[in-house]
Amino acid sequence: MKVTALSGGVGGARFLRGLVALQAAGELDELTVVGNVGDDLEILGLHVSPDLDSVLYALAGLSDEERGWGRADETWNALESAGALGGDAWFRLGDRDIGLHLVRSQGLREGRPLSAVTAELARACGLGLTLLPATDDPLRTFLETPAGTFPFQTWFVGHGHRDEVDAVHYAGAPEATPAPGVIEAIEAADVLVLTPSNPYVSIHPILAVPAIREAVAARAVPCVAVSPLIGGKAVKGPADRMLARMAGGTAPADVAGCYAGLIDALVIDEADGDAARPDDVRIVVTQTLMRDDEARLRLAAAVLEAAGTPA
Repeated sequence: MKVTALSGGVGGARFLRGLVALQAAGELDELTVVGNVGDDLEILGLHVSPDLDSVLYALAGLSDEERGWGRADETWNALESAGALGGDAWFRLGDRDIGLHLVRSQGLREGRPLSAVTAELARACGLGLTLLPATDDPLRTFLETPAGTFPFQTWFVGHGHRDEVDAVHYAGAPEATPAPGVIEAIEAADVLVLTPSNPYVSIHPILAVPAIREAVAARAVPCVAVSPLIGGKAVKGPADRMLARMAGGTAPADVAGCYAGLIDALVIDEADGDAARPDDVRIVVTQTLMRDDEARLRLAAAVLEAAGTPA
């Protein structure tokens, strides 16, 4: 069985660990992850791909589980030195993390596309799956707020995502083409999965690439989304606030509405079982809080069962 997943960063990466466990158990033949690049930025001369890196670190066993982002056993000497010299220190780059960004930035300067560099990094970290950026072209997420319009990381990290969001734009998306292998992975999949990531800033930037949205819409196989909310609330981050403001609510019907015409089933938590449901999408109720490896494995299996493919 081949599974292709569209994923953002931390929440998506945690869920993907469940799919990787199923792959290790022989339940999946191939797993391809298409990652969001709308969060990418240039900082201190380095190209940083936060969502791709969150997936890479989580699946390679390198992520900091306690902090919830970045690498484990991290130190901050380079960033502190840069800040003392007047450099940008608002975006937290640890010493181990900087090593990866140096290699990526060198590869890009040498003319290799982001997809090729990402593949090299995945191999170096021992990943047994295919990790692809949605596109090799520049694509950046901007958020329109009452305080102004900001690039994603300025809003999320610099402003602590305090400003309410009225609209989201994906600069460069109309002209962007999918990275090599993305459309092929969607078309070859037996199951498509939209991970439990913020729809507006993690999954929509991927779907904003016209050919990717068209390929998902034209799917001949089940597409299952996992709600990022539990009891109408985000486990972490602003997804619930964004849905309440822009979709009008945080019920399963509102989450499904973010993927109108693109999904066949939505997996929700038991805490949302009595909330408003969509009319045209099948709802599967289970426990979605990913406290540990067992919970991640159980949720991944439930998603495949929701697609009609028991794990």
